[in-house]
Amino acid sequence: MFLFDTLSKKTTMPTEETALPGREEALAVPEAHFVNGRPLKGPYPDGLEIIYLGMGCFWGAERLFWKTPGVWVTAVGYAGGFTRNPTYQETTTGQTGHAEVVKVVYDPAVISLSGLLKIFFEEHDPTQGMRQGNDVGTTYRSAIYATTEGQLQQAQKARDAFQQALDEAGHGRAITTEIGPLETFYYAEDYHQQYLAKNPGGYCGLRGTGVSCNIG
Repeated sequence: MFLFDTLSKKTTMPTEETALPGREEALAVPEAHFVNGRPLKGPYPDGLEIIYLGMGCFWGAERLFWKTPGVWVTAVGYAGGFTRNPTYQETTTGQTGHAEVVKVVYDPAVISLSGLLKIFFEEHDPTQGMRQGNDVGTTYRSAIYATTEGQLQQAQKARDAFQQALDEAGHGRAITTEIGPLETFYYAEDYHQQYLAKNPGGYCGLRGTGVSCNIG
């Protein structure tokens, strides 16, 4: 019964009233990206755009994007929930409502949003609800948080296109990716930033469906 109750709490979204309160102080993060040395929080060059992508555990997802040509800088953190400045330990209880996400700052002249969304949908399984593989809980849900209306519309079209591809491949499940405008992003703790560059043998839970995402 205890295990069932624990899993239920981890996989059920809290409300603003029931979520952990958090704190006023932001968590400390390094000034520069561990891999490319660029400023984690900015300022960023003119013309760059930002989108926030949740694909389960953010360690492997961040590495995927910092290696992508056209991505200027990445950072990991928490979005989509209620708790102010949450810690990792708090988010994994499921009682903050946040998803683990990667902040992707990219140059649309080098890689389009469609290119990023293709990577997003192909490199994880967006049909698993409040989990990704063996990682279970609200924090591991698939999510796209947009910073412009155009991004939001493109994300919805990409989801629909990938759902069609999954159906045609006989995958048999509906996409559960949460898509919406970003409200607040909280940077994760220092040790999570570029974790797999600091710990090359660390855990990476990314697993795609094997289906191609054919979007424009």
